[in-house]
Amino acid sequence: MQLVQSYLDKIETHIELNAFLEVWKDEALEKASELDQKITNGESLGKLFGVVVAIKDNLAYEGHKVSNSSKILEGFESLYTATAVQRLLDQDAIIIGRTNCDEFAMGASNENSAFGSVKNAVNPDLVPGGSSGGSAVAVAANMCHVALGSDTGGSIRQPAAFNGIVGLKPTYGRISRWGLLAYASSFDQIGPMTHSVEDAALLTQIMSGADGQDASMNQIGPLEIEKSSIKEKLTFSVMREAIDNPSLDPEVVSNFKALLSKLESQGHTIRYFDFPLLDSMVPTYYVLTTAEASSNLSRYSGMMYGYRSENATDLESTYTLSRTEGFGTEVKRRIMLGTFVLSSDQYDAYYEKAQKVRRVIQNETRKILENSDAILIPTTSTAAFKLGEKSKDPIAMYLADLFTVQANLAGNPAISLPLYKNLEGLPLGVQLLTKENTENDLFSISQKLMDFYV
Repeated sequence: MQLVQSYLDKIETHIELNAFLEVWKDEALEKASELDQKITNGESLGKLFGVVVAIKDNLAYEGHKVSNSSKILEGFESLYTATAVQRLLDQDAIIIGRTNCDEFAMGASNENSAFGSVKNAVNPDLVPGGSSGGSAVAVAANMCHVALGSDTGGSIRQPAAFNGIVGLKPTYGRISRWGLLAYASSFDQIGPMTHSVEDAALLTQIMSGADGQDASMNQIGPLEIEKSSIKEKLTFSVMREAIDNPSLDPEVVSNFKALLSKLESQGHTIRYFDFPLLDSMVPTYYVLTTAEASSNLSRYSGMMYGYRSENATDLESTYTLSRTEGFGTEVKRRIMLGTFVLSSDQYDAYYEKAQKVRRVIQNETRKILENSDAILIPTTSTAAFKLGEKSKDPIAMYLADLFTVQANLAGNPAISLPLYKNLEGLPLGVQLLTKENTENDLFSISQKLMDFYV
């Protein structure tokens, strides 16, 4: 009970960060009281007994509002609970509230929410990253133990890097997407945002495992953390283009090269590789994700649930006005782009070609990982930037995903680690990618780096 109250006090203290859209104060305190009673009664306790969790506002939780930070879902209350959320509840976790995010998870700065921008936990003049910015800030500012986010092209790892925490995107299909409001179904993946690798591993283990409600899941069963047997000396693959890229901040490059030198001094092997597909990844990602978004978001019409325009007079105006008034600028932009690339006269030129490029990226990623334990790369090209700095330049914002989209295009697990800071004290993330369904190795390698470097 006291622990939950301390987090509630923290949330109140940091209300200006706008990390939470809703805090379930009474419910969280009641759940804490029930858990205290379990101790008194000598009952068995779950693996997450008393762990306070925040969930991104695109995860369903029965009897609670979920809006994807969009006006289009104004007043909507979920009728069921997402599988990932339910599995945490089954292990005695306490859900404290829902966190702000970019509308429909579309953004890299958390400035696209219908409910205002989230502010960085380290410096409130800066963006927290997106789209899971609210979850990242909630963890970084100690407003909860851990949080859940979703990652479509870096939406967990990028804000984790900007706020100095651990953020994991599991293998596609590792965690059920049932109850995750869709943006791009073949990319979206739920994952944890935590202070430690150990916590990320525990949450992933609990949330993983087959779910009959999600046909896109792999069927390999729950993650067994204890089975990893990573070798002592590792081989890391490093993309040359990620070091020489002109978009990289010099401090990102210098810190990353220092990390490589330290790893080599410890007997680890660094293998450099050329990846000419780097410049194709962001365009491929946006062609495919906007296409899927235009399909997924067609269900929001003002007819069945959510926002309906007061100015509508017939069926056509209900659809048109509800979507015009309900969706924000970035969501409209991506729906229009996705509709364009799926149109009959553009399908072959854009969507089909992007699918082919995606397959090439996936195959090349697998080849690289055949001869190494992990791909090592900066999470972002810069530290967190100022609020409003890139909001009027969609292309510059899209390029914030430059180093994170590979894992989503290929389906690999990837993690961002807070290994160092720049001269201004802002966190800089380092990203690791491993083979599909090798989260155990990813966690082991990540812990080695954390122990060695932090």
